[in-house]
Amino acid sequence: MTSYDEEQIAALLRLLPPAPRGWVEAAQQLPLARATIDSILARAEADAAFRARIISDLETALEGEGYEAIPSVVAAVRLHLDS
Repeated sequence: MTSYDEEQIAALLRLLPPAPRGWVEAAQQLPLARATIDSILARAEADAAFRARIISDLETALEGEGYEAIPSVVAAVRLHLDS
């Protein structure tokens, strides 16, 4: 196996094209999305009425509580609720 030092790795990385804009934007949105998902799931665990509403109609319940029903967030919450 070839061993590279930090300078060699940096030189190789500079040869790569820049990441697509969509990838960069998605990566920037991840921390907020994760925090939102965690907040929704924690509330669903602590509040039986909220949990019943999101199980019944997830998007409407989220929007009614002031959350933006972003497709990736909705999908992640649905995945956790189904498991």
